[in-house]
Parts: sequence; C-alpha cells; structure tokens
Amino acid sequence: MNITHLEHIIYALALFAIIGWPSRNWWAGAAFAAAFFIGREHAQREYKIGDPSKLMPWEGFDVWRWSLDAQLDLALPVLAVLIAAFLLTRR
Repeated sequence: MNITHLEHIIYALALFAIIGWPSRNWWAGAAFAAAFFIGREHAQREYKIGDPSKLMPWEGFDVWRWSLDAQLDLALPVLAVLIAAFLLTRR
C-alpha cells in the first residue's frame, strides 16, 4: 500500500460525505464515490492500453489485466465507502 491508496480513500470518503450527509442517504453517497473511482480507473486503463476512441468499451474493465496498484486504487476506496455506509445505516 502506498500513499496514493490512502489519498484515494480520503477522497472517496469526502465524496461520500458530500452526498450522504445532506441527504442522509449514505448508500447514495457510497454509490457516487464508488462510481467516481470506477470511472476514473476505467479511463486511466483505456489511456494506458491505447487510444480510447479505438477500443471496445469493455476493454478498460478487464480488471485482471490491471496492475496491482490500479486494482488497489479502485478496491480500497470502494471498500471504504461501502463499510462507512453500512456502519452509518446500522446505527
């Protein structure tokens, strides 16, 4: 784990709070933050493997071909917001 993984967790929790706190819909906040990071990592993967306009849409989602760093950049923030939403809806 490197510092960018921690930064991504912090950013994801901030996005989660921006949506979840005013609406008190923590799952909507989690979905927003998770979708943001899914889109971000998908776009980075597309640019890494070639010109995005020439790729099939699913090529960027081939998670098993991503680097471990990219996989953790996606998995850790998503996991953090899912845990946060679960804990906040349980109380």
